[in-house]
Amino acid sequence: MRLKKDSSEQKLRGAYYTPLQFANAMVRLVAHENIKSVLEPSCGDGVFLDSLAQLGIMDDIDSIDAVEIESDEVEKVKKTYCCNKHIQVFNEDFFKFYTSILGQKLYDLILGNPPYIRYQYLTESQRELQSKILTSHGMKSNKLINAWVAFLVACVQLLSNNGRIAFIIPAEILQVAYAEDLRLFLSEQLAKITLITFEQLVFPDIEQEVVVFIGEKGAEEKGIRIIEMNDLDSFSRLDLEQNGFQKMQHVKEKWTKYFVSADEMALIQKLRADERFAKFSDYGIINVGITTGNNSYFSITEGTSKRYHLDDVTLPLVGRSSHTHGIYFTTEDWERNKTTGKRARLINFPDTPYEEYPAEHKEYILLGEKSGEHEGYKCSIRDRWYIIPSVWVPDAFFLRRNNFYPKFVLNKCDAVSTDTMHRMKFNDGVDPQTILLAYYNSISFAFTEICGRSYGGGVLEILPSEMGNILLPKVEKIDSALRDGLLTYIDSVVRCDGDIENALDAVDNELLVNVLGIDSKICQKCRAIWKKMQKRRLGRGYNEKHFS
Repeated sequence: MRLKKDSSEQKLRGAYYTPLQFANAMVRLVAHENIKSVLEPSCGDGVFLDSLAQLGIMDDIDSIDAVEIESDEVEKVKKTYCCNKHIQVFNEDFFKFYTSILGQKLYDLILGNPPYIRYQYLTESQRELQSKILTSHGMKSNKLINAWVAFLVACVQLLSNNGRIAFIIPAEILQVAYAEDLRLFLSEQLAKITLITFEQLVFPDIEQEVVVFIGEKGAEEKGIRIIEMNDLDSFSRLDLEQNGFQKMQHVKEKWTKYFVSADEMALIQKLRADERFAKFSDYGIINVGITTGNNSYFSITEGTSKRYHLDDVTLPLVGRSSHTHGIYFTTEDWERNKTTGKRARLINFPDTPYEEYPAEHKEYILLGEKSGEHEGYKCSIRDRWYIIPSVWVPDAFFLRRNNFYPKFVLNKCDAVSTDTMHRMKFNDGVDPQTILLAYYNSISFAFTEICGRSYGGGVLEILPSEMGNILLPKVEKIDSALRDGLLTYIDSVVRCDGDIENALDAVDNELLVNVLGIDSKICQKCRAIWKKMQKRRLGRGYNEKHFS
């Protein structure tokens, strides 16, 4: 795990040691009978060996291999266990150890806290070995992948037929895109997967949320389960046998979906197959907002626009979530943002000869060059750094990072957005008002949590492809007066910072149940899914702040 102290040195080594209390709790969970061989692939100061010894398990093990790249740590561990002939300590890079031992030996139990080393901090040799480990198992290798991923893949291959692996790894395994191949690999290689998460940060000094990953091989697949603990003390009292598994889906999708119960998961799958629903992406093109390369330069206030005579080369801008006041972004909203000093204009210099630019525009460009605004990567690769590409006016906006829920907002004043929002262009024939109404209901809100990911600080982040997978009820026929009345009510709730559940109640009852004939119990169950996943996410944000 990653601790704040000695961070610069630890970035290179990825060496963040496990407290003995944590190691003891893990060993108690996974050290079943008939363990004859154990591997600790990154033993550090030997804490897992200490746990095996302290809990009286070590004496029954025939062979324990401990691998550690740091020679100082190796000497300490060797000195501690010099009298135990069953323990071998290897002063070696684990990737090399894995290459040499593959096909020669298997282990009944593999324990560890693998190093969290980013790609840029790996040596060239480590990069090559990591790439071979991943690609040899059908996985992509790229610069986003952290060393712990390859450690996990390699160790799964070293398990005996009924072996267990228990690792402390980043919670990002649940949801990040670069772990997609890993999730599929693990679901195909293991009969049981257990993920233990913590409602509170288990140690005040941890900068990164962690989970305990327990994988088990076996002839019969049992499935996957996610167990949420309050803190480290409750973790140590956990009885794994009291928690049931869900059927494992052999896909790359995020594992956060397994936070819901088996019954709730069955409902989610049923809704995905229900022809009364469609994906957001079925109704139009969804893109990230405009990538300016330097929002602070290209997003300007009214004062800056007046000073450099930029009004005629700017577009109305939705720059932040606080700029959207309701479910419509209107001219009145834009005027309000301008008068309150928000950066409400986006500079959109024309692709005409520079010599034809007015003097004030040239002055603003030169001002940017003097302060180095043009040297950022996105700006520097353009033919003319001050001309932003891919500028177009969308029909609607969807907030990328959210607190309680993501707003979906219709564009009523030809505004544009930066990449803090996603932009949507509806297909021909799509009624924007109907799609807007179709979003604000319990079922679609449940899918925002299922499709998105917890970004940190309790924030829900949704990428364009994930927004596209949110389910919307198909609203093909609805009385215009009912539609307009519901939208007016939703807009008033959002603008007044009212309880969004009041708006969801209205749409669930008036649209989903009365018009579309959807069972009210389905709405209730989806509301419960949304609130449960939202509560967990927001709770993590509170605890991160509380312990920081």
